[in-house]
Amino acid sequence: MMGELKSPLQEAWTEALLAKAAHIKLVALDVDGIMSDGKIYFSAKGDELKGFNILDGLGLKQIMAAGIIVAVITGRSSPLTEKRMRDLGIHHLMQGREDKKVALQELVDKLHILPEAIAYMGDDLPDLPAIRYAGFGVTVPNGYWLVREHADYCTRANGGSGAVRELCDLLLTAGNHLNATLMPYLEP
Repeated sequence: MMGELKSPLQEAWTEALLAKAAHIKLVALDVDGIMSDGKIYFSAKGDELKGFNILDGLGLKQIMAAGIIVAVITGRSSPLTEKRMRDLGIHHLMQGREDKKVALQELVDKLHILPEAIAYMGDDLPDLPAIRYAGFGVTVPNGYWLVREHADYCTRANGGSGAVRELCDLLLTAGNHLNATLMPYLEP
């Protein structure tokens, strides 16, 4: 039988950071620049295309299985985003919302969760008020500099390149769920 599993990033996570992350009950995410690389592609016919990282998707399913609610708040409206969130089982999708702090406050009222128990992950100025409102603000290294200055944590991975999965591993570690989440994949 294997001992306790640890993310290689765990050495960079301070006790204070893990303590703050241990109380998270809701993770709210931006899409473009967080769940995708921030690029929007258009076909010759005008169809919109974006890529979602499959590692992020499994990480989100793992934190939901651990009891953390996941919500997505995005300034754009996209059928691709709607399909991806439906595929992941994410029920709280708020599209076309530039007022992300207001959208987050609406979720707080609906779900009766205190701001201190919320992690918000975004990369640009429309995300900044929500990052500052949430108890645990998270961004990515390719995010806007002012957002990075106000976030509690900046992932090592860029948006669309596993940054969401990194946050998921951090939350699973902080909540002592990482081993239980990973061990089924190691069974003979």
